[in-house]
Amino acid sequence: MSLDPLSSLLLALLVLLVGTVLKRHIAPLARYNIPDPVTGGLLFAAIASLVFATTGFKLGIDQTLKPLLLLMFFAGVGMSADLRQLAKGGKALAIFLLVLFPYILVQDIGGVIVAKLLDLHPIFGLVAGSITLVGGHGTGAAYAERFSNINNLQSVMELSMTIATIGLIVGGIIAGPVAQYLLQKFNLRSQVADASDADKQAEAAAPITSLGMIGALAAIIATVLGGQWLASKLSGGSITIPGFLWCMLLGIAVRNLAPYARIKLDDRCSDLIAGVSLSLFLVMAMMTLDLIEVALSAGPLLLIVVVQVVLIVFFAIFVCFRFMGRDYEAAVTTAAFIGFSMGSTATAMANMQAITAKYGPAPQSYLIVPLAGAFFIDLMNAFVLTLILGLPFMGG
Repeated sequence: MSLDPLSSLLLALLVLLVGTVLKRHIAPLARYNIPDPVTGGLLFAAIASLVFATTGFKLGIDQTLKPLLLLMFFAGVGMSADLRQLAKGGKALAIFLLVLFPYILVQDIGGVIVAKLLDLHPIFGLVAGSITLVGGHGTGAAYAERFSNINNLQSVMELSMTIATIGLIVGGIIAGPVAQYLLQKFNLRSQVADASDADKQAEAAAPITSLGMIGALAAIIATVLGGQWLASKLSGGSITIPGFLWCMLLGIAVRNLAPYARIKLDDRCSDLIAGVSLSLFLVMAMMTLDLIEVALSAGPLLLIVVVQVVLIVFFAIFVCFRFMGRDYEAAVTTAAFIGFSMGSTATAMANMQAITAKYGPAPQSYLIVPLAGAFFIDLMNAFVLTLILGLPFMGG
């Protein structure tokens, strides 16, 4: 049985509501900032996987709207970015990239060592390393094809997709507890929430209007269309900027140039639309997972993933958080670091959303994380993988 796009959207909304209700009534979910889409989506995926395994019934969920939702989210992030508040983001981005590069090395070296200890081909250590965890499904598929043809590794494509999926789940689960630990230990809170500016207080007290929502939605959709057009026109170069990053950059331009045209956009409306879009994107991604197949396919690579979880938790707490400044923004950025180092940029943003919804805004993190996760990390990942694969003991 397959659902059409509208029915799939309705089901995603219902599953998201279930996740929200569960988070309100199950204290550990709220305490450790587990994103609502992860909670609801994984519950649905678990039930659907069990039903399919016992009865053979599978519900087809239409994915047509999912790419659009992701683009709307990043456009909304850009639309709520006031560059006057983000003037210091350049330095933070540089530091964040300096933190990311050695972690990719740690992730791959750790994976190769464990693979050797398990008497596996060392390439499987990379498959359960930055190829799938930092790179995601797309990078995993690209390298898997190469390993299958050149190195004659069996089932490497299936294993790559499985590990990438597991990373997506883990990245959305462990970031919240790590951030909560940092927030409590160092008694951190958002500095933006402490702003005493009278205009900001008045704006926060004013109700969100339908006109404000319509204006923000129109601007976001226009930004998405513009971002898609730019991505298609400027693709094929030596460095390809992803479509979602174009949407965010255009959103930033619209947000910061609109006042000069005497156009006032309500940042709260942009935030709200972006938040809903991200939640729906992530819950739809989680709902389609076959958890039983994921568990059965991973085999001994699961042990490598366990080691990767330990490595990233220690690296996040003792390296990323400290180098990023040991403040509230650093804690939020650390949660995002776990998200896209184990899963995807969308997971990273969902982790940040879960924390900022509870503890207050982190505007610098919302700027630097998408930039780092867009293509900087992919370039670094490609460099590290090329370096390691060139070593004699890797066989290829």
